[in-house]
Amino acid sequence: MSESGPYPLEPTPDEMRVMLQQVTDRIVDHIASVGDQPASYETDGRAIARDFAEPAPAEGTDFAGLLDRIFDDAVPHSFNTAGPGYLAYIPGGGVFPSAVADLIANAINRYVGVWVAAPALVQLELNVIQWFCEAVGYGAGSGGVLTSGGSLSNLTAIVAARRERFGDDFSRGVIYTSDQAHHSVRKSAVLAGFAEAAVRQIETNAHQEIRIDRLEAAMAEDRAAGRIPFLIVGNAGTTNTGAVDDLTALADLADRESLWFHVDGAYGGFFALTERGKAVMAGLERADSITLDPHKGLFLPYGTGALLVRDEGSLRRAHATFADYMPAMQNDAEFVDFCDLSAELSRDFRGLRIWLPVKLFGLSAFRESLDEKLDLARWAAEQIRKIPEVEIVTEPRLSLVSFRMRGEEGDDATRALLDAINARQNVYVTGTMVDGRFVIRICVLSFRTHMDRMDMCVNDIRGALSEVLSAR
Repeated sequence: MSESGPYPLEPTPDEMRVMLQQVTDRIVDHIASVGDQPASYETDGRAIARDFAEPAPAEGTDFAGLLDRIFDDAVPHSFNTAGPGYLAYIPGGGVFPSAVADLIANAINRYVGVWVAAPALVQLELNVIQWFCEAVGYGAGSGGVLTSGGSLSNLTAIVAARRERFGDDFSRGVIYTSDQAHHSVRKSAVLAGFAEAAVRQIETNAHQEIRIDRLEAAMAEDRAAGRIPFLIVGNAGTTNTGAVDDLTALADLADRESLWFHVDGAYGGFFALTERGKAVMAGLERADSITLDPHKGLFLPYGTGALLVRDEGSLRRAHATFADYMPAMQNDAEFVDFCDLSAELSRDFRGLRIWLPVKLFGLSAFRESLDEKLDLARWAAEQIRKIPEVEIVTEPRLSLVSFRMRGEEGDDATRALLDAINARQNVYVTGTMVDGRFVIRICVLSFRTHMDRMDMCVNDIRGALSEVLSAR
């Protein structure tokens, strides 16, 4: 039994202060050293996982010992996704005030699924949604909901589009996207009740942008066969290469054909805060719905996504329901019950982890950091272009560039180069396939990544290249 008496789940104020101080010390030390930590880990992940498998404890454990177990034993055996050298996949963020916001949100533990339960806190989250709507160019009547990430946002958008375009029978509906679309688009379509065959993956051009002519031909073929085209999913920064579709052309086509137009901007959407990003993504504001991932482009913790819609009513019509035990829902357009806008009733207070850092730093700080990432990706591309033995495969439309080794053994040599780069532990990059060729991709999207780390990355590429060439 703890010092708090017969209720061990209720620590005393002094106990709470001690716990917080211990945690604070470990977190601050961890973040202070994040730039010096390896970019990835070399141990056997299976052995580590097995070492952590354990039965449920009947009795409690010392708190300091548990922190040691987390920070000393578990955390080092993971990708350093919060570090400046993480240039793989799409880097996550983790600005510190968001962690503080989550501590506050979890400690106060207020419910924000319905407006009446916490009107001021719901309003903070509504402010965040409206800031996002303004950032993408949406006007009056727009809205949205915060989600756990792009996958849930895409699913919510497809459900809304389905409910807006069909009644109960949507069996003939067809969805169109590019062959570079995130796999969550196809997965979401299946979860929304469509057959996989109802998702058409349209061929892309040399810049990995959806071919409008092939899209129009596929739609005509489907109509002739009695199927009903109803949804186009465009890309504002693909995961594979950072490609951005011609959003204006897609919006024009959607208007002509009366289709719902959704844009997956999970990776690239927040670059609309910058002048260059806004130019690349011209037409974004014409989408019926937009997926954004603040845990990417706003450098926030994982689990922070967003879906925006040009007409907030479309989400309400798709998701609103009622039960006797629920309080009366909002009819005032000024306010929102979030449970009416998505599948979630129970959900965490996500808005605070966005509201607090944006209020603290201002959007200008995020805009400047995004501009820096655009500069760094272009600088890296120019430096890599100077290396005779490699070739740039995809130029950075946003902050992602890919390259590979030249020659007949290009795929094998590129894989060897990838391993040699990552073995140095300064940066972590990943590979993918582009037009049937294996490439190395660099994605710059951490607020902690600056010129010194990109210079280190390019030097590691050169050093690793020498190793690969000498081993031939």
